[in-house]
Amino acid sequence: MEIKINKGTLSLVEGDITKQETDAIVNAANKTLRGGGGVDGAIHRAGGPKILEECIKTGGCETGEAVITTGGNLRAKYVIHTVGPVYRDGKHNEPKLLENAYRNSLALASSKGLKSIAFPSISTGAYGYPLIEAAEIALDTAVDYLKGHEDIGLIRFVLFGQKALEVYEKKLQELTGC
Repeated sequence: MEIKINKGTLSLVEGDITKQETDAIVNAANKTLRGGGGVDGAIHRAGGPKILEECIKTGGCETGEAVITTGGNLRAKYVIHTVGPVYRDGKHNEPKLLENAYRNSLALASSKGLKSIAFPSISTGAYGYPLIEAAEIALDTAVDYLKGHEDIGLIRFVLFGQKALEVYEKKLQELTGC
């Protein structure tokens, strides 16, 4: 599914984020940025040791913040690492922290002059964020960013599994009426 917003495009696909040919892919990282499971582990394995070397130099990343490294052996030139919140009950600032993870990743891409970015569904794996709520925050933040920024030409959500894709498609239709 793909829609135009302002001068940009918002795209939803099912697939492997490590194979995206966008300027940057986003890593749903942990605070140490030293690799882990899920998306984080897949990106580090596919991208090679150069990513980890640069991650170590950053000293880590706080929840909701973002840092950038090389893409190593990936097709994407850069990896933007962001830390999403661990979901407890939705009453411990989790929605704002998740929004910040997306918004700060987009702002970092803009500041580096990047034109395209691919996101996973941040915090919905091991961090336990409910998929429907997370999709709404992710898409609302992306739509809002594209409305206010003409520098990013493509925001792509690369989703793991048909269920996640369907949830995101439904939420995007609700948000935009498309």
